[in-house]
Amino acid sequence: MMNLENTTAYLLSVVVPAYNEEQGIRIAIQHIIEILATCKINWEIIVVDDGSHDQTFQCISELARQDSRIKALALSRNFGKEGAMLAGLEHSKGDVIITIDADLQHPPKLIPEMLNKWQDGIQIVHAVKRSRDTDTLAKKTTAYCINKMISGLGGININNSSDFKLMDREIVDIIIHQLPERQRFFRGLTSWIGFNEAYIYFDVDNRLEGNSKWSFWSLLELSITALTSFTSLPLRIITVLGIATLILGFFVASDAIVSLIQGQAVSGFATTIISLLLIGSFIMISLGIIGEYIAKIYEEVKARPHYLIRASVGVERRSRNAKTHTGDQHFN
Repeated sequence: MMNLENTTAYLLSVVVPAYNEEQGIRIAIQHIIEILATCKINWEIIVVDDGSHDQTFQCISELARQDSRIKALALSRNFGKEGAMLAGLEHSKGDVIITIDADLQHPPKLIPEMLNKWQDGIQIVHAVKRSRDTDTLAKKTTAYCINKMISGLGGININNSSDFKLMDREIVDIIIHQLPERQRFFRGLTSWIGFNEAYIYFDVDNRLEGNSKWSFWSLLELSITALTSFTSLPLRIITVLGIATLILGFFVASDAIVSLIQGQAVSGFATTIISLLLIGSFIMISLGIIGEYIAKIYEEVKARPHYLIRASVGVERRSRNAKTHTGDQHFN
């Protein structure tokens, strides 16, 4: 039984990043509104168009003009889901904030349960995927490997995690003001923060319309960002590779010296070739790992804004983010 009797004095902000969701965004927002109507809490929905190439922003702009509780933001280009969610969080006013995907694979029916946990003092509620029946075998395998790798090396638990989360205003303020990195991994940051956490589990629903926007390469890029953001362990792997190369060189040298002492011809051509290939591979892998970290440092020191807003409907201008909102246009 849901008990939301004491939440009427609070404001809930629902942040919905959207990219090329013209076909289903109206239905998704309407479904979210129907669930919010059952919760005794004031609410606003902030839909962030992440540089869509279709009519997504036009659709959410119409909804925003019809209902002042719906806010619409359009980024100047596709900055990625992380940038879109940050834009929504920075423009949210709620005492509690929920992030949810626009394709309804995150079931809005869990929102009342999330709010109940928040009312009980939980500051972060993570929605965790119980099953991935809607994914292909390749996507399941890729997601499993990436999640295990990040959880194992990064020291944070993101197994089957999602961007469907509830956060108290204190948590959102920490993410916005105290975690200024440019390369962000939202799931990892919310797990790294700590505080009072809880988990709820859900089965992934079928997409409302269209196809997934995540490709293998975008997932790989996200995993690299996650690893380089939360651990330096890959750099230490280079030391291990160096030690392994040293041991290999010792055995090859020992074999050559023994053959020389015994008066035998040094016949280790194959051994030499294999050694060179292994050493060359280790060197290239090491350079690649170092290069990834240098690239992330390069992105950080440029200090470019996480996103730029092209247009908005129903959203107040934030002077404290003047740099972030270059080119912002507002429509009433």
